[in-house]
Amino acid sequence: MKKNSVNVVLLISVLLISIFGIIMIYSASYVWAEYKFNNPFKFVINQGVFFIIGVVFMMIISHIDYKVYYEKSNLFFIICLILLILVIIPGIGSVRNGSRSWFGIGSFGIQPSEFTKLSLIIFTSKYLVNNERIIGNFFKGVLPILGILFLVFGLIMLQPDFGTGMIIVMSIIGLLFIGGVDFKFFLKLGIVGLFGIVGLIVVAPYRLKRIISFINPWSDPLGAGFQIIQSLYAIGPGGLFGYGFLNSRQKHFYLPEPQTDFIFSIISEEFGFMGILIVSILFLTIIYTGFKISRSSNNLFGKYLAFGITFQIAFQAILNLMVVVGLIPVTGVTLPFLSYGGSSLLITLCSIGILLNISRSQK
Repeated sequence: MKKNSVNVVLLISVLLISIFGIIMIYSASYVWAEYKFNNPFKFVINQGVFFIIGVVFMMIISHIDYKVYYEKSNLFFIICLILLILVIIPGIGSVRNGSRSWFGIGSFGIQPSEFTKLSLIIFTSKYLVNNERIIGNFFKGVLPILGILFLVFGLIMLQPDFGTGMIIVMSIIGLLFIGGVDFKFFLKLGIVGLFGIVGLIVVAPYRLKRIISFINPWSDPLGAGFQIIQSLYAIGPGGLFGYGFLNSRQKHFYLPEPQTDFIFSIISEEFGFMGILIVSILFLTIIYTGFKISRSSNNLFGKYLAFGITFQIAFQAILNLMVVVGLIPVTGVTLPFLSYGGSSLLITLCSIGILLNISRSQK
């Protein structure tokens, strides 16, 4: 790749999937938006505003040397840490869907945990570069970054937001793995994590209901299993080409707020297998290109940063799709680029801007 050239494949793929996401947000939300707000365009307008802002930021960031994040990583992380503390304070943070994880600004909301996902990847990438020689040592190399990781996870769980916390943990573990940490460590960490998940279930019994509904959604069809059942009812009849754009049945007050976590179900219902195929191709193109940028980077910080961003997008997408088709319990994780959520779209586009800049630095 020539120096200073933008990665056209990545840019076009991101724009296409984001625009398709806005179109599908309108299709999935206009019934609910008209009923609740008397405005069928309520959600699509909000998302459109964040999309325009996000694209502007993405293009600006694509021209900013990514090495500046190496110098400012500590500052970014401290700011995000402060925001995570402020958002859980009653009167400052807003409660939505049972989680105090938002700063409300009029009809818009900003979720600091979304910004924390990127800042922690930047911070960890710098940490791996600075501690390359001792990262194989658990106490000197791994334990300090794990302490920071679980501090962030703990603050997010106070909201609570288990899905975002899980994405952050797995993204950092992925970075540590390619950073040279012994694989045996991850096996031990997995055992500890299993006990931790059991503890989280004991503390919050509603999570146990989600697991039971995952195993057998029809055991509580009007309660914990309702979303999974309605999602499967949307995906099942889609066939090859689906019912057609705007013709979903499940969005008519069957699938709750389908423009968010379960937007893929509406895509499947309206566009069938072809819709699934197109979305999958766009995601695979973005992920493959991101990993290729990471592999081709001649700077170690850029290599880690590109990998962390790409891995996080890939893991979040896979996690959402597994929930939608009933492979894992409901986690409340959005589908990158497609689900309604201004903070998620904005920070994802900013992350892509960083990837574009890393690709520009490659000869």
